[in-house]
Amino acid sequence: MKEIYLDYNASTPIDAEVAKAMLPFLEDAWGNPSSLHWASQRAKEAYLAAKKQIADRIGAHASQIVLTSGGSEADNLAIKGVFFSKSAKGKHIVTSSIEHPAVLEPLSFLTRFGAEITYLPVDSLGRVDPADLIKAIRSDTILVSIMHANNEIGTIQDIATLGSIAHERGVLFHTDAAQSVGKIPIDVQAMHVDMLTIAGHKVYAPKGVGALYVGDGVDIEPLVHGGPQEVGRRAGTESALLAVALGKACAIAQVPDPKTEGLREYFITRLKQNFGEGVFFNGDLGNSLPNTVNVSFLGYNGADILGSLPMIAASTGSACHSGNANLSGIFRAIGASEERARGAIRFSLGRFTTKGELERVVALLETVIH
Repeated sequence: MKEIYLDYNASTPIDAEVAKAMLPFLEDAWGNPSSLHWASQRAKEAYLAAKKQIADRIGAHASQIVLTSGGSEADNLAIKGVFFSKSAKGKHIVTSSIEHPAVLEPLSFLTRFGAEITYLPVDSLGRVDPADLIKAIRSDTILVSIMHANNEIGTIQDIATLGSIAHERGVLFHTDAAQSVGKIPIDVQAMHVDMLTIAGHKVYAPKGVGALYVGDGVDIEPLVHGGPQEVGRRAGTESALLAVALGKACAIAQVPDPKTEGLREYFITRLKQNFGEGVFFNGDLGNSLPNTVNVSFLGYNGADILGSLPMIAASTGSACHSGNANLSGIFRAIGASEERARGAIRFSLGRFTTKGELERVVALLETVIH
């Protein structure tokens, strides 16, 4: 039986157009973009053009884009970069209780250097209350970092409101937009963000490339010291190959995506029709990523369901920490029962998902859920 991939939030395949754009840089345009001779000219031009494509996707300027090895490095650069740049002013950082480990772990690390972290709660749909942020910001707060959209339940935060609250109080704002770039509209100016994280392998580019938007006037200490690349924000020889890949992926992304539009709603309807009150949909269905369906099969174990249906690639939690036997932190944060948490499966749809595949998934689920 043909396998079905519904784990696009964990990783996307490389789009054929992205792969095609990379080929010249595997074959002959291999020069160092920082060199000044003929062998580097094409690589440098492509590198700069790619930065513009990435910037255009989020309403930024090419000069504000720092290329990284992925979303995790971008998050680390934003958080540690601000902390070590501004720790003389203060060491207090505000975040939410449902962040990705790429945010939570750097914050935990910084407590070794005196950082104080405030973790904002979320409601039952996974939303941060702006009033809680207002209360949390102190005179020594230097950064707020709240994700744009949750990777597990898909809830989208009101980043424009949260960002404006931070800015009114003179505090920098970072958002991890790894899950939202290429899926929903993003404008860094309208969102009032100073830094924004992009992950290549969430937007049909290869693993190993990402980007951090850094607004003008934002000082960050680099994680990697060495040469003057990325205007001194990240040392290391630039990869035109990976920059071109991410640039092309950002350029061809369509929001909304006509290939996936309506599929999420169709899938939710089919699950409701077939399983009725035996399913519970997690997250804010009215304000969620257009590709994410996190559903709890009540009375069942999500891992057991997927174990019985190995042809379906889906997730019982974030792939980055799926090896952990404990319940996912998102379910504790939203106050879900243990039954709901254990029965949860995240189905994340993508550019190559078909209605026929979703029908097959429903039929296969019926063979194990009675």
